Amino acid sequence: MKTRMTFLQKLLAITLTLQASFVFAKGNADTIFYGGPIVTVNQKNEEVQALAVQGGKIVAVGNKDAVTKDWQSKTTRMVDLKGQTLMPGFVEPHVHIIVTSVFEGLGLNLSNFNLPYDTKETLIAKMKAHLKNVPKGGWLFGFGVDPSRTSPFMAELTADDLDKVSKDVPIFIVNQSGHIGYVNRKAFELAGITDKTPNPKGGGIYVKDANGKLTGKLVEPPSYLPFMAKMPNPSEAELTAAILATMRKMASVGVTTASEMSVGGNFGVDQEIAIYKGLFAKNLSPIRVRGYLFSEAMPPGYKTIKPNDGDDRLRFIGIKYISDGSTQGLTAALREPYTYPKGSSWSGALNFKDDEIYQSMKSYFDQGWQISTHSNGDKAIDQTLKSYTKLLSGNSKPQDRRLRIEHFTVNHPEQVKQTVKLGVIPSFTIGHVDYWGSAFYNQLIGADRAKRIDPAGEIKRSGGKFTLHSDTPVSNVGPLNYITESVTRMWQLPPSKALGPDQAISVDDAIRAITIDAAYQIFADQLVGSLEVGKQADLVILEKNPRKTKPEEIRNIKVMSTWIDGKQVSLK
Repeated sequence: MKTRMTFLQKLLAITLTLQASFVFAKGNADTIFYGGPIVTVNQKNEEVQALAVQGGKIVAVGNKDAVTKDWQSKTTRMVDLKGQTLMPGFVEPHVHIIVTSVFEGLGLNLSNFNLPYDTKETLIAKMKAHLKNVPKGGWLFGFGVDPSRTSPFMAELTADDLDKVSKDVPIFIVNQSGHIGYVNRKAFELAGITDKTPNPKGGGIYVKDANGKLTGKLVEPPSYLPFMAKMPNPSEAELTAAILATMRKMASVGVTTASEMSVGGNFGVDQEIAIYKGLFAKNLSPIRVRGYLFSEAMPPGYKTIKPNDGDDRLRFIGIKYISDGSTQGLTAALREPYTYPKGSSWSGALNFKDDEIYQSMKSYFDQGWQISTHSNGDKAIDQTLKSYTKLLSGNSKPQDRRLRIEHFTVNHPEQVKQTVKLGVIPSFTIGHVDYWGSAFYNQLIGADRAKRIDPAGEIKRSGGKFTLHSDTPVSNVGPLNYITESVTRMWQLPPSKALGPDQAISVDDAIRAITIDAAYQIFADQLVGSLEVGKQADLVILEKNPRKTKPEEIRNIKVMSTWIDGKQVSLK
């Protein structure tokens, strides 16, 4: 650990030294932006009049007259914002690019973030209509069924339901949370799963009824593997096209850097690393990517790549664990039982024993990897903080390791305090408040626990950092939407209500959570996240200034264009 900390400190010091010593040629900027507010998100949170770019880097920010005098030449491109707002490109700290590409681009997308909710009947009808698109010998593969957003409430698919779609075509549908799946009997047959098949390791469950018969429901990704092994893989061309479409969709909403949180989770670690390296070698990606390798996909003793392998466009920095399941899916591990169904004694389950997950984390932590752990429930957060406390024991600067907790959904004040004390950075799926807030409050976990989900306000008041994300495909990528959700904390389902208003944050705090603080979380804050001299010119131009817009309307601000290294991103 000591060696790795020294390396990180040296790396940051070298970066700062290089930036400080880099000499730009004045009077020859490639581009100057002016004519609208430029929100820097620097330490003083300044707005300036002009910004100059040379060689992909920001070379000047400040007064328009001074910037143009020093940097404008005959060849400089002058971009008049015409009252529009220039900001740092958004940093999305938690997405699943390949998963989203497969689920939404290659399968049947059943996600519905609008009202009214779907019913079992409408879902079955959509699947039947999609059968014509399934090639001979193929599977009907889909994503986005969500019982907590289905009428009637918590109506789940069964093998019987899916057999109504087809008894001949194997069907595999993944729940919106990503932690639950549904299959028909043909899929069970092809995968070789029977009533007597034991549950897989890593928290997977083949759900059975009171008579020991398979219901068609699967819990946690390890239970998906026998089915995925039988499904035909997409061609390289199909997968590449789907991934690029997903990346362009992110760029279209202002994202310039994204963290892929499950490298290896679909096609294997080496294969997915190769996919990403291939895209970037051909300069095809419209965004920067930071990669986290999925712990359950890691072969024993894996050392093919080392921490921080890569460059400023693509870098692999962490190991991702999944300690529990989905709160809205009733699989997250809680201290106390869920309140649905009424009188329930079920409180979810951990995916690992305490020592099992700690020992695995330690092996990668000691190599120098950043550790990120999905922990939705308070019991899972307890386990994660226990592991992190041991990992950081004796470390004089624990914040330098920037350990992450993903989601941090159901939580308690003492967990917030310990998280901040350890320098751990939680990242919130803020759509939990919007799309599932009503269900949490009224049915699933009760009002008291629901009001505390995604406690951005409390983390802020305690002096900690936090970030906001989509967890796509769990919810849609849209950083401006995250601002509205975290500032208003209004849930979608009428009658709309603010969920835990004391956990709300300011617009400026939300902006930091999708720019500089998100960049800090992924060790990219010396590169992107704010508009300062020496940083890469990753920019987004917005129709309006979110700092001057009503919070509930910020989500509707149009993204006019996205820029990386001072060049406008093509969305075609």
